Amino acid sequence: MSISDGLLPEKKCAIIREKFSWEERKYADAATDGTYDGGCGPDSGGDCPGGHPGWPEEIQLCAACKTRTVEEVRFSAGLDIDVFGENHVQELVEKTDAGAYLGKPGHFIGHLQTNKVNKVVGRAALIHSVDSLRLMQKIHAAAQRQNLVQDILLEVNIGGEESKSGVTPENLWSLLEEAGNLPNIRVRGLMAIPPAEAAPEETLGYFARMRELQEQARAADLKNTGMDVLSMGMSQDYAAAISQGATMVRIGTAIYGPRDYSQKGI
Repeated sequence: MSISDGLLPEKKCAIIREKFSWEERKYADAATDGTYDGGCGPDSGGDCPGGHPGWPEEIQLCAACKTRTVEEVRFSAGLDIDVFGENHVQELVEKTDAGAYLGKPGHFIGHLQTNKVNKVVGRAALIHSVDSLRLMQKIHAAAQRQNLVQDILLEVNIGGEESKSGVTPENLWSLLEEAGNLPNIRVRGLMAIPPAEAAPEETLGYFARMRELQEQARAADLKNTGMDVLSMGMSQDYAAAISQGATMVRIGTAIYGPRDYSQKGI
């Protein structure tokens, strides 16, 4: 499934030529079993070492479109992108109201302040970054007022970084149990961002730990919890995330090119 080479050439945006390219398969195979025989390719009939036949249908491509204009996002919405992820509430509002996603779902993937919950609930199909009981309760209350059930992910600070949001793996379970008392939210799964400076093998370990947490939470079969989504992996490491069980990857730079923050004042 290819993305057209004609994507916004005037913006020098990069192209994902195939959702799970041959190079990414090589990365995943090597990470999984330490081998790669070079046999993958467009003419291989989809048979690749390690059992990677292509981009699995259950893995969703989330285009992280922070700072991108309505016009850029609307253009890219016509391509092979499943959902759009926004880091800033004002951009989610602007692009949703403008119809920039062309009917595809918009997700909120950034840090969500409690005083902005009302603008996100009911507008974002999925909120990726819930990391506290207070935020979860605010989302529940807003969803209750709108008479809807808001899908969320719990963000896990898998690397234990003080500079990052997210619940610790140890405290994840109490948050999941509290979700059972909030009928207007549904925990669809987990989200994480490994430390940026981690070595490749360390990053794989973080992703593997996230998969373990997802499996444990699914086995617990808690109320208001589905655990079918594992959101992890970005432009620099999404092949590794896929190899460890990601069901959604959040890609920005590899789709749109480097961000020009001066154009948005963000």
